[in-house]
Amino acid sequence: MRLVLSYIFVYFVVQDVTGYRYCNETFPDAASEQLPDFRRRHPRPIGVLTKVTGEPLDLRDTVTLNTEIFDNRNHFRLTSHLNRERIPERVVHSKGIGSFGYFEVTHDVSRYTKADVFNGIGKRTPLMARFSTARENAGGAEPIRDIKAIAVKMYTKEGNLDFTTFHIPVFTYKDPIDFNGNAHAFRRNPRTRLFDNTMRWDFTTNLHTLHANLWAMSDYGIPDGYRKTNYFPLHTYEIYNKHGEIFYVKFSYRSELGVYNLTNAQAMAIRAEDRDYYARDLYNAIAAKKYPSWRVEMDILKKDEITKVNYDPFDMTRLWVRGTYKTVPVGRIVINRHVDNHFKDTEHAAFSPDNLVPGISGPHDNIFRSRKLFYPDTQNYRLGVNHDNINVNSPLYVKTYSRDGVPPVLDNMRDAPNYQPNSFNGPMPFVDEARPKVLPIIFHRNAVDLQPIAEFYNEIVESDAHRQRIAENVASALVTVRGDIEKKALRLLTLVDVDLGRRVRSALQRLRLESPEKTRQQRAQCFADPEPDYHDYLKE
Repeated sequence: MRLVLSYIFVYFVVQDVTGYRYCNETFPDAASEQLPDFRRRHPRPIGVLTKVTGEPLDLRDTVTLNTEIFDNRNHFRLTSHLNRERIPERVVHSKGIGSFGYFEVTHDVSRYTKADVFNGIGKRTPLMARFSTARENAGGAEPIRDIKAIAVKMYTKEGNLDFTTFHIPVFTYKDPIDFNGNAHAFRRNPRTRLFDNTMRWDFTTNLHTLHANLWAMSDYGIPDGYRKTNYFPLHTYEIYNKHGEIFYVKFSYRSELGVYNLTNAQAMAIRAEDRDYYARDLYNAIAAKKYPSWRVEMDILKKDEITKVNYDPFDMTRLWVRGTYKTVPVGRIVINRHVDNHFKDTEHAAFSPDNLVPGISGPHDNIFRSRKLFYPDTQNYRLGVNHDNINVNSPLYVKTYSRDGVPPVLDNMRDAPNYQPNSFNGPMPFVDEARPKVLPIIFHRNAVDLQPIAEFYNEIVESDAHRQRIAENVASALVTVRGDIEKKALRLLTLVDVDLGRRVRSALQRLRLESPEKTRQQRAQCFADPEPDYHDYLKE
């Protein structure tokens, strides 16, 4: 049995890392010109400096030397505000950059969903997008072998619609309780404060969560920036049309620039010069009006097909099997505007997969059922219970009985009744007559299934050169791992495919024959030029 992805990948082949030009060099460096540009737009000061209360600030209050320092209210307020200006860093996806844009409908999908945002060819819906690197801290590097993501918030007429994604098409674990272990194992060691491959492989081998990790070890593991890769919301969504007919879909965002990846050597060369290469590339592209865009598509299974396929279509750690579904285009995502202020817009952005609209019931898998509880919980912790009132998160229309709490409270529903039900004409619920009346219960297998991983290695990865690069990358991650953990990892890799286990074992032996300095060089070496492995397979 063979798998298919309905995502077309195109490779960018670079023969020599020394001849590689950073993509952002093709644009003026607008990021470096941000402050000079502000001065050009404002040739004179933009106004009189004030205190936070609005009181004009006298020049003599901007210094404390030779004054009674404790009488200087400006000094106290500035410094006390500085002490409090940081908010908790995101647990994952800490490193990120935000932008604004729109979603445009390009095809009629009304037979599948009644969602207003997806109906009406030519309709544009404003959105906010946050691009991120999964496991790095807020100050970490971007051109590294790690999962990239885009979180999208569409401001629809029926409420906010959020999607969270990976740049690889499979998720990292199946049981939501494993998020805690995954987040800890793939972040920093609690004593050394370093990333620790022993932690990562110990977790991976005990949980057998290898599929996403193998994708990350492949040529797809280091995209050439946020603009030139595909993104996948991963969940299987239940959607319904105005007649109440139900369909199950997987969304995908395909880069209209094509997919370009970096080799280890290219990524290392870029990282040495610019740890923020992805953010700079995105910022400069938007400034040059070379707006990045993605085609939005749906892979579709009918309701009566969902129980007939010979795999679990709700399992986020595997791909749907080719030939069991069809793909339809929906529209385009276009990113065309910078945020005005990173902290105001990007750091305050709060996403939740449970932010849905009529016509999209949402996923029913266990990961989603957990996410819809804990995504709002983490935003409540980071931003406060009124995080949906923050401008970047605020829907176009809202009438609610949620009141008070830590600001912002907006108009706090003014003098409307604050309880429900009531007899005094407070906001009333509506009835969506087409909404599904049956809630499916999904039972997942907890047995270890290595077949999807083997199919990735043998079918999606089509060349021996690519398989060898995967083995070399895995070996580089294993070379410092404790012997007992290494043994478990090699056994798991061999169970996936004997050839994979053999290649990794041989690569490890070669690495250990080298001197420590050569080993470090080997970890970053470009073993072979990337080649298109996978879109020809998709065309079959």
